[in-house]
Order: sequence, then C-alpha cells, then structure tokens
Amino acid sequence: MQSFSIGLSGLSAAYAAMDVIGNNVANASTDGYHRQRIELRPSKATQTGAAAVGAGVDIVGVTRMIDSLLEREIVSQTSSNAQISQELSTLSSVETTFGEFGASGGLNETLDTFFDALRGLAANPLEQTWRNEVISSAQILTTEFRRLGDSLTSLEDQVVLEAQNVADSINALTAQIAELNNKIQGVEINGGQANNLRDSRDQLIAELAALTGIETQTREYGGVDVSIDGLPVVTGAITLEVSVTMQNNGSLALQAAGTEGYGLLVEGGRLGGLLSLKNELLPELQKKLDTLAKSIVVQINTCHVQGVGLDGAFTEMDGWAMNSDQLSEVEPPITDGTFYIRVTNTDTGEIRRHAVTVDVSGALPDTLDSIAAKINAIPGLNGSSDSSKLHIVSDLGYEFDFIPAVLPRPTASNLTAAVPPTISVSGTYDGESNETLRFTVSGTGAVGNGVVRLTVTNSGGDVIATLSVGDGYAAGDVIEMANGIKIALSTGDLNNGDTFDVDVFQTTDTSGFLAAAGMNVFFSGASASEMSVCADIANHPDRIATALSADLSDNEAALRMARVHDASVESLGGMTANEYYQRTMANIGQQVALRQSRQDNIEAVIQDLKKQQSEISGVNINDEAAQLIVFETMFQAMAKFLTTQQTVLMSLMDMV
Repeated sequence: MQSFSIGLSGLSAAYAAMDVIGNNVANASTDGYHRQRIELRPSKATQTGAAAVGAGVDIVGVTRMIDSLLEREIVSQTSSNAQISQELSTLSSVETTFGEFGASGGLNETLDTFFDALRGLAANPLEQTWRNEVISSAQILTTEFRRLGDSLTSLEDQVVLEAQNVADSINALTAQIAELNNKIQGVEINGGQANNLRDSRDQLIAELAALTGIETQTREYGGVDVSIDGLPVVTGAITLEVSVTMQNNGSLALQAAGTEGYGLLVEGGRLGGLLSLKNELLPELQKKLDTLAKSIVVQINTCHVQGVGLDGAFTEMDGWAMNSDQLSEVEPPITDGTFYIRVTNTDTGEIRRHAVTVDVSGALPDTLDSIAAKINAIPGLNGSSDSSKLHIVSDLGYEFDFIPAVLPRPTASNLTAAVPPTISVSGTYDGESNETLRFTVSGTGAVGNGVVRLTVTNSGGDVIATLSVGDGYAAGDVIEMANGIKIALSTGDLNNGDTFDVDVFQTTDTSGFLAAAGMNVFFSGASASEMSVCADIANHPDRIATALSADLSDNEAALRMARVHDASVESLGGMTANEYYQRTMANIGQQVALRQSRQDNIEAVIQDLKKQQSEISGVNINDEAAQLIVFETMFQAMAKFLTTQQTVLMSLMDMV
C-alpha cells in the first residue's frame, strides 16, 4: 500500500503545483503581484530491512519570490519621486504663470514700460499725453503685480486643499492595510499562507508611500506596522487617522486627527511635496514678489510725496488707514526723524518751512494723534486723525506742500553793514543729505565792487565753493552753484566775516512718515496683491508730481521717480528692481531644472530596481509554461504509476 501513498502524494503535489502556476499566469499583469513557487521535499523514508524506501513527496508550502530589501528601496525611491514630481509640477506652473520667457515679456517688460513713461514725462512735464501714459503704464504694472500675487495666493490655497485630500487618501489606505493585516494574521496564525493577501497589502503600502514618507515594521504572522515620521498610523489591525491643518506658526503640518499637538513636517510622497511648497517654496516666492512690489511703492512714493503736479500746492490732503496704532510697527517702516511742511500765505506770499519731529523709539513714542497735534500747532494748518487716517487742511489764504526747494531768503543771517544787500535764494538741492550751508564774507565793500567773496561751507565745515560777488559781479545776477542752489545779491555793502545760512534739503522726510501715512503718494498697497495706483492720482493725472521747485518750472520729481529704475536698493540686496526680479525668475528656473534632473535620476533608479524586481518576482509566461509541462508530465506519470500498481495488485489477487 506504500506505493499507492507515493502515487497519491505525487498526484497531489503535481496538482497543487499546477494551481500555483495557474495563479502566477492569471496574475501576470497584476500590479504588485509576486511570483509564487511551490516548495516540495521528499517524504520521510520508510525503513524496510536494510533498505530505506521513499514515501513520496510532501508539499512544504508556497513561497513568494520576493527580495525584502529591494522592495523597501523601491518604496523609498517611489516616495522621493512622488515628492519631487509634486514640487516640479507646481513650480513649472508658477514659471508658466509668471510668463517671463513668453512673448509678452512678463513683469520685467512691464516695469521697463512704466519707467520709460516716467522718463517721457520728465522730458515733457507739461504734456497731458505723457501724464496719461504714466497712469496707463502704472495701472498695467499694478495689475500684473496683483495677478501674480493673487496667483500665488490661489496656488497656496490649492496646495492646502490638495494636502487635505491626500490626508483623506492616507486614512483610506491605512484602513485597508489594517484590514488586510487582520486577514493575513488570521490565516497564518492557523498555519495557512496568505501570499495573495500579502501582495495586496504590500501594494497598498507602495501606494501609501507615493502619498507620504513612511516607515514599516514587520510583525509576527505577517502583519506590518506603518508609521509616518514616527506617528503610528497602522499597528496590526488598529489605525490612527491623520489630518492636515494649519499650525499656530502659520505652517501646514500633519497630525493625528482631532488633536492639537505638534504637527509633523512630513518628507516624501505627494504630501511631503505639498508641505514643502506651502511652508517654504511658495511663501519664499511670495515674499520676494511682495518685497519687490513694496520696494517700488516706497521708492516711488518717497519721491512723489515731496513733489507737486500742475495743480501746485495743496489746501487739503487725506492719508490712508495705517495698519497699526504703533508707528514703529507700520509698514513701510517709520523711524525717528523729521518731516518738513512748507506753508505759503497766498495773500502775502510769505513762505515758511516747519519741522515736525517723529519719535518712535522714545519713552513716549509718537502716535498718529500726536503727529496730528504737532501739525495742528503750525500756523495756517489744521491736522487731525480719524480712523487711523491723517487729515490736513489749510486755513483760508494758506496752502502747503512738502517740496524740498530752498526758501527764498536765508534761514539765518548776520550782516553788519549799514545797508546790507537783499539775498535771494532759489533752486533745488541735489546733494546726498540735508545740509545747512554757511556763506561767509571775505573782504569788505559794496556788492559788485572790490575783492569780495563768499566762502561756502557745509555742515561739516568743508569748503564746497568760493563765489566772487565783487568786481565782475552785477548786482541781481543769479549765481548757480554745482549742487543746484542759486543765489543773487542786490546792491548793498558787506563786511568781512558777515555770514548767512541756507538750509538745503535732499529730502523733506527723514522719518518715512509721509509715505507711510499715504500723504501725496502715487501707489498704495503693502504687498503685490494690494498694489494699485492711488485713485486721486488715477482720476487727476495733473496731480502727478513732476516738480520740486516752488514755481513748478522743473522736472526734478519726475526725474527722481524715473531714476528708481536704476537705483540699487538695500531691501533688494543691493540690486535694482529689474535685477532682483530677474534673479528671482532665474532662481525659479534653477529649482525647476534641479527637480527635473532629480526626477530623471530617481526614475532611472526606479526603473533599474523594478527590472531587478521583475527578474526575481515577475511572472515569465514562457517559464511558467515550461513548468506546467513538467508538472503535467509528472501528473500523467504518477497516474500511470497508480494504474500500474492497481494492475499489479489485481494480478496478485487473481493469483491468490
């Protein structure tokens, strides 16, 4: 009867082997399937006398053909590739949105067009056409800034939504993994094998790795624990749901659902890419765009504040709502300093310049109300604040402005002659800082006679000019100095050592208060998304400041605004606006190129790993067909063996 046992074991082994082969062939195209192989071994031999007779074949089990280290590396590389792909896709969209390499030229060209219009206005300050051109180009510029700013904001919102959707997908996958863990453990605890279930579970783990970086730990009886940056999301058959939320510090992070704890800044997978985009890449780009927009706003406004347009000085002016009650916290920043208001009595022609000190760092720092009170104390002006806005209105018969033009008479004088000359001052100072110029008389005599000179020194005592007002000078002639200041002396006498002082201004606001308060500004907005042309300017192009002189005869304000185009700005890292923007765009291009290169490299690695995986775990139809023939032949042979044994047995029985 031993022979029948041998035959039956062979039939059973061949039949089981053909089942395994059939399962392999059926799953040849199934994602995540690993080829299986039946494991056979000889049954324990039976000792008959001196001979050990074989007892057939035993089925040891069915083995999955898998290299665990290789599988882990594929999962790791898949996770890295998913993060890079997500970042590359979004950054490529940003690059396309900015459109700097398209036919239109993007923001860079728009900047050039705006400053070209300012240069045109400086050359033709009285032409209405150029004023309209400045308004038009400025509105196009602000529209482009707002478009880019809004696009980045919208993209960040989209990234947050996608990250939350990924968290939902993570929860769905971990629930399925836990369910399969439970089934696998149920089968294998009872001595069975759950190879197909393991393949399904491992495929889900691979899908999870494409969503987020994970760590896995194998448990007894085939279970696998899964954690995300140390957070256990699958423990056997138990799951922990996660959610993506905004943290108190403004970052987007992953954490256990329903908790208010430390968020995880996950790396790897789509989620890692989305968190990197939201927390680092997009905010950095938004910050650079806002920095550029604020730089242009502040520089243009600083120039514009000090000028006047064709309408001349003002009788009333409103600022905008400031973003903080504390002047030291206002954007753009206000520092300790002084701003100057020039007040003209239109009835008498008298002009006075009044200094308003701004203290933001002292024991009792200024507020908007205190600044308004200081303005209110100036004769001819009324200052007030309402809803965080500064309001200035002049009394009847007065007007005011902030132009840096020198006053028509010296600030102070010490002329000792019985009949001193009348000194007239004009012009706009083009030096680098505010100064008090002292004019000291050398020699004694009448203006236009003898050897009489004026030695001019700056605040530091350095001689900057020597002017002859003796022989060769005709009383009343204008002497123009190299720094833009002009003086004229009428007939009269001068004594050696006489002096007179002239205050000259490169800027009438060393504190930055006027621009921060929105007084006579061109642009409004503290970010790219908020940038716009002030309505008062847009609706009244004549109010575009072109002149810094009292008679509106110059174009210095327009020139100063045009020079912003080529100015190196500290907040832009010492670069011009165009250079800063070009650097920003180049950086985006570099990041796209870097991620494209990394993606190509990772995909090449994954392709090589999967080739190795295919050699180990893949199903080769030809090989399976060959194995099928082997076991079919084995089955037939064992069937023949049993038939022969039956025939022998029947013959033996007949003989008996």
